[in-house]
Amino acid sequence: MKRIISAILTLMLCFGLIGCGNLSTSNTDGKSDNSSSITDSKSDNPSTITDSNESYSSETSEPAPSGSSLTMGQKNALRSAQSYLRYSDFSYTGLISQLEYEGYSTEDATFAADNCGADWTEQAVKSAQSYLKYSAFSYTGLISQLEYEGYSTEDATFAADNCGADWAEQAAKSAKEYLDYSSFSRDGLIDQLEYEGFTHDQAVYGVEQNGY
Repeated sequence: MKRIISAILTLMLCFGLIGCGNLSTSNTDGKSDNSSSITDSKSDNPSTITDSNESYSSETSEPAPSGSSLTMGQKNALRSAQSYLRYSDFSYTGLISQLEYEGYSTEDATFAADNCGADWTEQAVKSAQSYLKYSAFSYTGLISQLEYEGYSTEDATFAADNCGADWAEQAAKSAKEYLDYSSFSRDGLIDQLEYEGFTHDQAVYGVEQNGY
C-alpha cells in the first residue's frame, strides 16, 4: 500500500516538476520577448532623436561676422570716416586722402571709404550745393571743380544737373564778384565769364544785371 502511495506521489511530483518546467519556459520566453521589444524600442528612439537634431542643425544659419573681426585701425578709420561725413561732403578719393592725412594707413583708409555707407553721387550733389552757397560757378566750371575734388565725371555731371542752380543767375553773381575786386569793360567782362564756362547768352545776362 505504501508502495502504491509512494508511486502515486512520485508520479504527482514528476507531473508537478514538468508543469513548473513549462511555466518557467513560458515565463522565460515572455521575458525574452519583452526585453527584445524594449531593446528594439530603445534602439529606435535614439535614431529618431539623432535625425531630428541633425535636421535642426542643418537649418540653422551661420552667424554674421561681428565687428570683433575688424582690426583696431579699421574700426577707428571707419569711425573717423562716418564722423567726417556727418559734417562735410567728400568724394571717395577725397575721404581716403583726408583719412591718410589724419595718419591712417592707405589700407585702413580705403577700408573705411569702402564700408562707411556713403552714396558718392549724393555726396557730389551736396558738395555742388555747398560750393554754390559761397561762390558762383558755370555749369562746366562746377563739374571741373567737383572732378578736382575727386568725384568721377559721371557723379560731377549728375551733381551739376541736379543741384538746382540757375546758370544765368550764377553768371550775374560771378560778374558781380569780378567787379567787386577789379575793373572790366563790358566786352572784357563778357569774355571773362565765357572763359569761366558760361555761355555767351549767360555772360551777356550777367553783365547786364550788373549795370552794363
